[in-house]
Amino acid sequence: MMRAVATFFGVGLLRPAPGTWGSAAALALGVVIDRFAGFPGLALATIAALVAGFTACKAVCRPGEDPSEVVIDEVAGQWIALLFPSFAFWMRGWEGWMPYPGWVAAFVFFRLFDIWKPWLVGRADARGDAAGVMLDDVWAGLFAGLCVVVAAGVAHGVLMG
Repeated sequence: MMRAVATFFGVGLLRPAPGTWGSAAALALGVVIDRFAGFPGLALATIAALVAGFTACKAVCRPGEDPSEVVIDEVAGQWIALLFPSFAFWMRGWEGWMPYPGWVAAFVFFRLFDIWKPWLVGRADARGDAAGVMLDDVWAGLFAGLCVVVAAGVAHGVLMG
């Protein structure tokens, strides 16, 4: 069961670029969760993904190993990035589908930070343990979410303004 969770029920077995497949699947499911359960539902799903991810990575990842098929970390990180636009729309009373710039930006910024691994993302990745497998994507998700907020501020405050 832990292997199924770690691979996000087989998504991590897709090739090439299983991390991108994991992020894309997380994005699609996250947008659906946001649509039908709003920000509170996405926040609960994110917490569940984090708990499941840390547990599954501890069970299936050997020290010094970050298997490419383990994508539950991408799911948790992508949902963290999605929480930022989800919260913004929820606070404004948005009841429909999350507009595309928010979720597209969350995906692009998350993949950028997950691949580039700057600063705290890279430090977490370098830990070489199961927690590091998850933590680099937690940091990537947080940085991506902050970039979505900044990009929205620029687009709506400066460019539209």
